[in-house]
Amino acid sequence: MTRSYCVVGGGISGLTAAYRIRAAAGDDATITVLDPADRLGGILRTERVGGQPMDLGAEAFVQRRPEIPALLAELGLSSRQRSTTGVRPVIYSQHELRPLPTGTVMGIPSSATSLIGLVDAATIAMIEAESGRPLRWQPGSDPTVAELVADRFGVQTVVRSVDPLLCGVYAGSAATIGLRAAAPSVAEALDCGATSLTAAVRQVLLPAGDGPVFGAIAGGYQVLVDELVTRSRLNWVRAAVQELNRRDERWELRDETGACWHADAVILAIPAARLACLVGGIAPHTAAAASRIVSASSAVVALALPADTALPQCSGVLVASGEPLHAKAITLSSRKWGADGDVQLLRLSFGRFGDDLAERASDDELRAWALDDLATVFGVAATPVDFRVQRWIEAMPQYGPGHADVVAELRAGLPSTVAVAGSYLDGIGVPACVAAAGRAVASAFEAW
Repeated sequence: MTRSYCVVGGGISGLTAAYRIRAAAGDDATITVLDPADRLGGILRTERVGGQPMDLGAEAFVQRRPEIPALLAELGLSSRQRSTTGVRPVIYSQHELRPLPTGTVMGIPSSATSLIGLVDAATIAMIEAESGRPLRWQPGSDPTVAELVADRFGVQTVVRSVDPLLCGVYAGSAATIGLRAAAPSVAEALDCGATSLTAAVRQVLLPAGDGPVFGAIAGGYQVLVDELVTRSRLNWVRAAVQELNRRDERWELRDETGACWHADAVILAIPAARLACLVGGIAPHTAAAASRIVSASSAVVALALPADTALPQCSGVLVASGEPLHAKAITLSSRKWGADGDVQLLRLSFGRFGDDLAERASDDELRAWALDDLATVFGVAATPVDFRVQRWIEAMPQYGPGHADVVAELRAGLPSTVAVAGSYLDGIGVPACVAAAGRAVASAFEAW
């Protein structure tokens, strides 16, 4: 009997799910991906900027996680994997560029030495004395990163060391992200009896010199997107699903026009807010949990500058909280991945949780702010050869305290043969999305 599968959402989660379904169900299965966008890939979007392919959404993955290298190997794309040049990023704090601290986990220091030059003497003394202070830690607890780090290491550590990293990853801050999401290994070390935050960070700190942390794909993520589409042999329908109901032992999906599709199993690879609206009638507990997950919006300005533009030897700039810049981060892509062509490529990221900058600012405003920030940070006044603006509205989930419990509740409320995938579940990075998609497909198949 030929089975039919519907995947709602055509981002990396949905496309990986379609590929995994094809592998599990065989050639006869019908796989339909429903997504109203103008292209598949979701937040993976590769454009040509200055004549070069450039990712305007997610651009990198953590190489120490196995999911992407393994997937590239499955698809015969291992030769496309590339690593960073090894040039390090810096932090813009107190109107100056400063070295990114070493010996930290998500900016949480393992010693006072890590933050010398970034924070004041009183904060250094507080970090030095932290191991001698009683630590009131309840195993299993999940405070915000700011709550714990400010108490143990001071507010300056939060705004100058931790916030720049968390804002870059989540478009949030230490005040909005739970410790177990931002630094799960640190939380585990505390659960296991580490007597101080300093000791917990030291226990889990990765040894230096393990090679580049981040990888990318030559030609951009579009290479991966295209291969997943080809291998899964999916049928893409440009439609936004509005209803999901059970009809005669199968699932019925409808869009706003009334068009209808039927499936034996459904993977919902859509943002949490859309999930909450879609499953309210069939999975009220899932909908309630999904509605508790909030997201931030961001915008990316990609610039191609003349090759002779005087830029420093760093891979990018993370911006401390409270600095007089519009951007939250600057990536010197040509420095980070290696120059290719007769231009230098840069990305500037705008928008944080709680603001509407990505929605309200015009393309011209974002471009002007990008050039102003480059002048402020690097002292350069360059005329771009090319530029692009890409907005990602409510695309950055905030992993608040207790997020894992919310996700467990969300998954537990789903009916059999319906599963979820997406960046709001187990991690915002592409490897976590790939892993969640595999888990979703396995869950749907186990239900039979």
